[in-house]
Amino acid sequence: MRLSQVSFRYSRRGPWILEDVELTLRPGSVVEVTGRNGAGKSTLLRLLAGFVPPTRGSVSGRPRVVGYAPDVFPTGQPFTVSAYLAHMTRLRGASPAAAGDLARRLNAVHLLDLPLGDLSKGSAQKVGLIQSLLGPPDLLILDEPFAGLDERTRAELPAVIGEIAAHGGTVVVSDHQNQLREFPGADHCLVADRAVTVHSAGRPAEPDPGLGSGSDSGSGSGSEQDAGRAAGQGPATDRRAVIEVLVDPGEADEVEQKLRADGYTVRRTS
Repeated sequence: MRLSQVSFRYSRRGPWILEDVELTLRPGSVVEVTGRNGAGKSTLLRLLAGFVPPTRGSVSGRPRVVGYAPDVFPTGQPFTVSAYLAHMTRLRGASPAAAGDLARRLNAVHLLDLPLGDLSKGSAQKVGLIQSLLGPPDLLILDEPFAGLDERTRAELPAVIGEIAAHGGTVVVSDHQNQLREFPGADHCLVADRAVTVHSAGRPAEPDPGLGSGSDSGSGSGSEQDAGRAAGQGPATDRRAVIEVLVDPGEADEVEQKLRADGYTVRRTS
């Protein structure tokens, strides 16, 4: 798969998110994508998945079966987890047993009878991962897949990624937690200044201060960028403001961990 002179912006007069990107993805490769908040990581993944077309340039050689797990899984759907996965299984033409097998492997069997709207962030992330792996995919794209996962599932996911690659699939992962930093043979891409720089296999890109998983400027989300501002420390300024943010107790540890990973100062109250 190849991106040739790819540039992208979300509106005709909007700022360029990516410019003149040249990128080749080999079958069987694993690529970790890093970069600061708003640099264009999520936009790059959407271009690879085919969800948005390039403003300029071309994308060629995209594999037939693409699995995509967004950083925020859309839970506002009137299904139980099992009904949703059964529907996705039919759409993908996957084995009827595939969803159940993946649920067992990713420690999600206890979620199957729950409504999607009742899921926590980490549980919804598991459902997003399971649907992306049905097929199995020839191109697997994961946007911050480790966020909110329990320790058992976090440890299992690299093995799943390795199996997809071993069967000739291409895997691209945006990961501010650097869980794939030492993944054997992985390539590492740094998204910065509207460009994508590829580092050699086994040589991770040096992260910029404030690496994070926030959605890119103009994408319509920006949730983590807003959360970072709320934490009170913008990475590009010496001035600081303090804004109080209220979260559910069950999400407090995850929110704190992500903000600290993004380089923000967090003062947590009881």
